[in-house]
Amino acid sequence: MKLHEIPTPALVVDVAAMERNIRRMAAFYAGGPCLVRPHFKAHKTPEIARRQLAAGSCTGLTCATVGEAEVVAAERLTGDILIANEVVGPGKAARVARLAASGADVKVAVDSEAGLDDIARASRAAGAEVGVLVDVGVGLPRCGVAPGEPAVALARRVEATEGVRLRGVMGYEGHVVGIEDRAERMARATKAVERLLSTARMVRDAGLPCEIVSAGGTGTYDITGRMAGVTEIQAGSYVLMDSAYAKLDVPFEQAFSVLGTVLSRPRPDQCASDNGHKACSMDHGNPAVKDIDGAKVLFLSDEHATIALPPESTLAAGDRIELWPSHIDPTINLHDVLYALEGDEVVGVWPIAARGYPEQRAR
Repeated sequence: MKLHEIPTPALVVDVAAMERNIRRMAAFYAGGPCLVRPHFKAHKTPEIARRQLAAGSCTGLTCATVGEAEVVAAERLTGDILIANEVVGPGKAARVARLAASGADVKVAVDSEAGLDDIARASRAAGAEVGVLVDVGVGLPRCGVAPGEPAVALARRVEATEGVRLRGVMGYEGHVVGIEDRAERMARATKAVERLLSTARMVRDAGLPCEIVSAGGTGTYDITGRMAGVTEIQAGSYVLMDSAYAKLDVPFEQAFSVLGTVLSRPRPDQCASDNGHKACSMDHGNPAVKDIDGAKVLFLSDEHATIALPPESTLAAGDRIELWPSHIDPTINLHDVLYALEGDEVVGVWPIAARGYPEQRAR
């Protein structure tokens, strides 16, 4: 299959660019005390995860959901899985416990006694042991127990609870990873992760184990990943990149796009293509148009991208047009497969095995 034969809308991956991104990240962490734990949620694709792990400098995979972790285990990608999220809700803890009972080194984030008790009960019932990272709030207004003594108190509770094992702490400086000014991003990320590191020291001073200190993302991989005491970085977007991260000073290339077909050229200054909102997310802003200087996405509707074109454009109905998404994760989640390209040759069709909520399909 050639590029022009791919049915649209479709996700296409420039394999060479993706491989360069993987090698750059692996080389950055090679031989150091901190490793990368690639975030599976960014692409949800086993073939990409295999390539990340094979490149080295990795300590397992990060997942956002229990369903993603189940796909990682079923695909035998790695036995070292971190669900960097609170596992709360009907049946979720039991599924994590089953993963642990099957031999996976599975760890979850915990920021409450209720969440801890739920995972511990399920683990004991399964005759398993689940690792726990105390999730510390470092500035992102989302999840996380307060740093310092509240986090230490929860760590003590974890250590005293049968069925789980305290493995360390984690925090995510997600409120600063996208700051375009490098100096400001560095200052604010450092301040945020210092809260995590000081909490880790307090946990150890209390005589508790804290082997893992997990943080970071693509926007701060070379900041947080160089802070003494951080053991792993949960970067995900670096492997494919999007237009939001492309604004930052990170050495990774945009390696995927949403391929569409021009449906209409109603005016010289405009066209409509079929890679609309159902094919491309816009929660971080409209996508950018690839390889057409002066072109701009005006808006996305369900089935259409309406695009302003420069007057010299020769695009006509039936031609192909590609969009750079502004946010990888939700765009990936809209599709079933990725078309892997070398030049205009399709060299693979990769299932996005963890898209949506796989456990719902299983039911």
